[in-house]
Amino acid sequence: MLTFEELYETNVNDVYRFTYWLAGDHSEAEDITSETFVRAWTRRNTIRTETLKAYLFAIARNTFLRRRRKQKQVTSLDEQHADTNPGPAMVTEQRFEINMVHRILQTLPELDRAAFLMRVELELPYAEIARALKISLSAAKVKVHRVRKRLIQDRYREETR
Repeated sequence: MLTFEELYETNVNDVYRFTYWLAGDHSEAEDITSETFVRAWTRRNTIRTETLKAYLFAIARNTFLRRRRKQKQVTSLDEQHADTNPGPAMVTEQRFEINMVHRILQTLPELDRAAFLMRVELELPYAEIARALKISLSAAKVKVHRVRKRLIQDRYREETR
């Protein structure tokens, strides 16, 4: 039998990363992550997906959506947070890339963003993504492809400026 500590320790980093990319805010991602594990533990006998990880992502996504509906407003992530610590040029470029991707992801529909993050960041198979998001396998593949295409196009536009 899986203990709560084992469930949490095994999955907390993946769930937090997923919720951070969905929410775009560290404290909100922490809250959603905590709530995800509480909900998963209280409903551990009713897992509806084939893998525990997909179940946790589905709970996290639903929690994120419920919070968004309650807020009735989405915070823009246009502001830039410059790194005040001096560092090599590579660190600066990587931070720029991450911020650009983060900014672009926040402009996309939530379902597309969730599918992309599940595939790229969490390396879930398309079948698990489709089950977790309750969409067809082909729709999951299309959503991931469209986000990748959008990121490439927007990156090209940034480089040609």
